[in-house]
Amino acid sequence: MKVIDFYASPRREHWLSKLRQCDWRAGDFLCELINTDRFYETLGPASKLLLLTDGEELVSFCTLAEKDEIRDTALTPWIGFVYTFPEYRGRRCFGILLEEAKRLAREAGFEKIYISTDHIGLYEKYGFEYAGDAETIYGGTSRCYIADTD
Repeated sequence: MKVIDFYASPRREHWLSKLRQCDWRAGDFLCELINTDRFYETLGPASKLLLLTDGEELVSFCTLAEKDEIRDTALTPWIGFVYTFPEYRGRRCFGILLEEAKRLAREAGFEKIYISTDHIGLYEKYGFEYAGDAETIYGGTSRCYIADTD
């Protein structure tokens, strides 16, 4: 398996077609951001879309973004849009993406990374700790988690 940066790939159309196969509403929104050239506007100019691939297949993906759904925060960077295709679940594939995201964040000078989610017990397996609830840009609240980049 290999991690690639979607926007650095010469095969973006191929990978976008694989992203469209995701059966998740947030995945649809991510594809819309890509199709309308609003990815960087929405998530920040230094943001990345990381893909875990297995040959020609897309296994898992996530963003490493300057901004997320949390309102009015100076916290950055955020892991977001985390998805693993059903046939690859249970193999801790996200861990491979997370290690690459941590490496990139560390190289950019960040000591911490954050994730906003309603899941309980999922990201703790990867070293994240619950940091509290925060208001989202949608008016609700989300659980925020923090992890070291080392």
